[in-house]
Amino acid sequence: MEVSPNPHGLGNARGLPGVVRTLLAFVMPQPIIKLSGLSKVFRTREVETHALSGVGLSVAPGEFVSIAGPSGCGKTTLLSILGLLDSPTEGRYLLNGEAVEQLSATERAAIRNRTIGFIFQAFNLIGDLTVFDNVELPLTYRGISAAERHERVRASLDRVGMASRMDHYPSQLSGGQQQRVAVARAIVGRPAVLLADEPTGNLDSGNGRAVMQLLEELHANGATICMVTHDPRYAHAAERTVHLFDGRIVDGAEIRGIHELEESGFELA
Repeated sequence: MEVSPNPHGLGNARGLPGVVRTLLAFVMPQPIIKLSGLSKVFRTREVETHALSGVGLSVAPGEFVSIAGPSGCGKTTLLSILGLLDSPTEGRYLLNGEAVEQLSATERAAIRNRTIGFIFQAFNLIGDLTVFDNVELPLTYRGISAAERHERVRASLDRVGMASRMDHYPSQLSGGQQQRVAVARAIVGRPAVLLADEPTGNLDSGNGRAVMQLLEELHANGATICMVTHDPRYAHAAERTVHLFDGRIVDGAEIRGIHELEESGFELA
């Protein structure tokens, strides 16, 4: 099953006249992310685990997509592949129209550094570095001048409301403040895609709402965001939710059937 973007609310283009479909080909942008038949298998001597099976997904530039599903359904594995931290066992992955599924680790790292920004549940800030230095770190691998790096870091921290804390260390910040710094680090490189892995998972409800509001503001300004979450409150903030179950993308009817079985007392392995 392949899930495609529908930013113009035009429904199924195959049911439209040929002239309209031709016009849409020019109007609708090329997906920034396109997955086809993507699978991921983890193998040990005794066990073969199918983490993802035949996943198809398209994400348009400027779209905000949430990836939802129960624990162990493959959400983090999918995000790792989207972020070029891992490679699929089978299938096709086009990022900005470029095939990336068979790249080496070095090639993936180069594209990841200039194209993708990460926001992690655990913040992943370096405790021995100041807020300023944490945000600047991704830029040091790009050959950007010190003056431009400093200008970008200040602009990013100002954007998330943390400019006044640039000389603080992570241990001097609250969880919500640390996540704001993590967002600043993710956007400082001006990535094509932001990937957020349970960005509110370690926050209380107030700070969670504040971080989600920040993501919504970034999206309103044109950011492309893919966010993994198990919280329906935050999934609804996205334009579109993709549901994963047992490594597959499932549609609304399947989701309702799964919920009905669970409510009846069945355990779904």
